[in-house]
Amino acid sequence: MNNPVTWFEIATNNLERAKDFYETVFKREFQLIEMPESKMYMFVGEPEAKGAVGALIKDKQNKPSADGSIIYFECEDVAIESERVENAGGKLLFTKMSIGEFGFISQCIDTEGNRIGFHSHK
Repeated sequence: MNNPVTWFEIATNNLERAKDFYETVFKREFQLIEMPESKMYMFVGEPEAKGAVGALIKDKQNKPSADGSIIYFECEDVAIESERVENAGGKLLFTKMSIGEFGFISQCIDTEGNRIGFHSHK
């Protein structure tokens, strides 16, 4: 049985600022996608690879929030990405924390006001 998440969208107020934040923290590239009512930057990855694919999006219907769902990004070591957050314009909520046999997590607020998480096994 596959994991249920296949796509995610992270709301932005300033699409370019958000792209810069996520590029800096995760050292990832993005692909610009323009639609009639919105623009988005999709995380570059392989659709068949492990994990969900998603994008940063700016449109009238989506508003950034620190109070709703939290997307956790898989990392080699959450301490590495956590160290990049503040230099990228975000706010670190808590540093690397053990969650027992499930590994480690950390959380931050991105430049748009979304709460996101980091997860690693070491």
